[in-house]
Amino acid sequence: MSDPAPRKAIAKQLVFDDLDTPLYDTTFVVVDLETTGTSPGGDAITEIGAVKVRGGEVLGEFATLVNPGRAVPPAIVQVTGITTAMVYAAPTIASVLPGFLEFASGAVLVAHNARFDMAFLRAAAAAHDMAWPAATVLCTVKLARRVLGRDEAPSVRLSALAQLLGASTQPTHRALDDARATVDVLHALIARVGNQGVHSLTELVDYLPDVTPRQRAKRVLAADMPASPGVYLFRGPAEEVLYIGTAVNLRRRVRNYFTGSETRGRMKEMVALATRVDHVVCAHALEAGVRELRLLVAHAPPYNRRSKFPKRAWWITLTDEPFPRFSIVRTPNRDALGPFNSRADAAELAVIIAEYTGLRTCGTRLPRRGLHECPPAIVGGCPAAVSGTPINTEEYAPAPALVRALFAGYSDAPLRTMLDTIETHSRAEHFEAAARLRDRTAAVVRALHRTQRLAAVARIAELIAAHPDGAGGWEFAVIRYGRLAGAGNAVRGVPPMAVVEQIVAAAETVIPEGGVSAQAQIAVDLAVRSSVPAQGAGRLAGTSRAESGLDHARPVVSGHLGGSDAAAAPDHRQHLEDSDNPADDGATGFNSAGDVAAQAQSAVDAPGPDWVPVNVPPLRGASPEEAALIARWLARAGVRIVRTTEGYREPMYGAARWSGWAEVADAAAHAQPAEEAYIDRLG
Repeated sequence: MSDPAPRKAIAKQLVFDDLDTPLYDTTFVVVDLETTGTSPGGDAITEIGAVKVRGGEVLGEFATLVNPGRAVPPAIVQVTGITTAMVYAAPTIASVLPGFLEFASGAVLVAHNARFDMAFLRAAAAAHDMAWPAATVLCTVKLARRVLGRDEAPSVRLSALAQLLGASTQPTHRALDDARATVDVLHALIARVGNQGVHSLTELVDYLPDVTPRQRAKRVLAADMPASPGVYLFRGPAEEVLYIGTAVNLRRRVRNYFTGSETRGRMKEMVALATRVDHVVCAHALEAGVRELRLLVAHAPPYNRRSKFPKRAWWITLTDEPFPRFSIVRTPNRDALGPFNSRADAAELAVIIAEYTGLRTCGTRLPRRGLHECPPAIVGGCPAAVSGTPINTEEYAPAPALVRALFAGYSDAPLRTMLDTIETHSRAEHFEAAARLRDRTAAVVRALHRTQRLAAVARIAELIAAHPDGAGGWEFAVIRYGRLAGAGNAVRGVPPMAVVEQIVAAAETVIPEGGVSAQAQIAVDLAVRSSVPAQGAGRLAGTSRAESGLDHARPVVSGHLGGSDAAAAPDHRQHLEDSDNPADDGATGFNSAGDVAAQAQSAVDAPGPDWVPVNVPPLRGASPEEAALIARWLARAGVRIVRTTEGYREPMYGAARWSGWAEVADAAAHAQPAEEAYIDRLG
């Protein structure tokens, strides 16, 4: 016999009359939870404790253990004392939650670090198809930080506040005891704000984030904002742009700057200076994000912290000399990896890549007929050093060829060598060395994947993609060489393909840096794949455009970003050229990094009419941030390709196949002991 469907709780939104209720007549339900961990999505509630109070009087208490449906981890048992045996016969959250929601109905919910407790309760309600009440929520951590100075309260943990404010109940990491202690803390804090003229729930809500009357009075600046996606620009007294942002709902987002939901100090300062808010309505979030990036570059507003100076990024490139080496530059060339925000980060990655590809790190400039003669060293020597044997340009050539293959995604042999070295360190119990190389390898994988993912977008002459808008219509974008050239949308029922053509006709003309046509790049990719066995690397000759016979990209119909309001309903799904299982060592076609280098060099020297030389940077001059924004949009669930001039793909042996390993490595590097993470959630 199946269990009956869980009863839905009725959501109750406090009206303005309720918010104006004096604090002494406001009903609060103070709640505390114990859980199996810190993730609302992956962990479960083991205990709920709640106290209902009004006017300083306790009206009732709610307390129960909860069967989480799994074992309680030992680290959590050590903190709370709640064991698996204790919760084995307890009711499930599906049985407990309706009772709690009825107990808390119509009250203001209070918790210490409310974000944690409310996240678990909302997740439980959603998992069991129960409506969550739209109740006002107060956080005693935030209230304590607002009321108490750091000199008086260096810590706002519940135990510290209970002792400081003289609570009658001390917290014990059990739900009801902690809820009772939070009640005492709440009453003590309310007593303090009462001396500052805070006597109603409305005044307490406004007091909590410290909203000034001047900030609240500027709400009139948002009066004419539409409820549409777009970009907003705060302007100062001299019409200068102070701040630029995006929103899916301009009216709601801009209004938030004049209410208590805005807590950032610099934003309050910006609002105090603002005299006007301009806006640009956009078709969808992607267009708004792209417009924001371009406006940030154009205006460099002082209150924005990111994306104002894209030319300040750093790239790792190969030098143009007989014995190439790495150089850290602002402007990428054809063999580039990046971008990096820090020159030091780029230099550190260049060293580790050079070590595992045999690229020289010495600073001597060698002539074409010269010899590389760096002596080998046990630690910190030049990676290109060969014991007792100087090498010429032909003997050195496989190293830069392997670098180019790694950057282009035609070989991942250096990454495999790094992982083999990590395994060797681990087997020898050199765990610190293994951890250092693990972190460096993960950084290399992230950098390679970022460049290859953005290059996959920037190489396409024209890609038209669509995404459902959630209401039966479509959002779509025209992307040319990594730039958004046109955008539009339409409601349900609009014929798709005719309006797609309107968007295309009105889209921007984009001529990529270097003037390489899409057809030429396709020929290059085909040549590389046919010239290099399995996953070989092709070296692209550094000839000029005139020598290569490549002309500028053919012109397209000029227009402007924005397009007409139309949508497409394509049937084509996004296609990425995927890789084999990276754990399958047999898929490489090579036995060692040296074999890869040899094959790469043979590809460099192989003659043939199919070889097409190019000399363009990976992103064809597109902004890395704009290309990244587009790549993220294309990766969203439901995005479909209407049509494209060539395949949208990442290289077969690129870093995408190692991104899962890098995520695991990052998680291991930043893992926090479970006991510390659980205690930290208390604030």
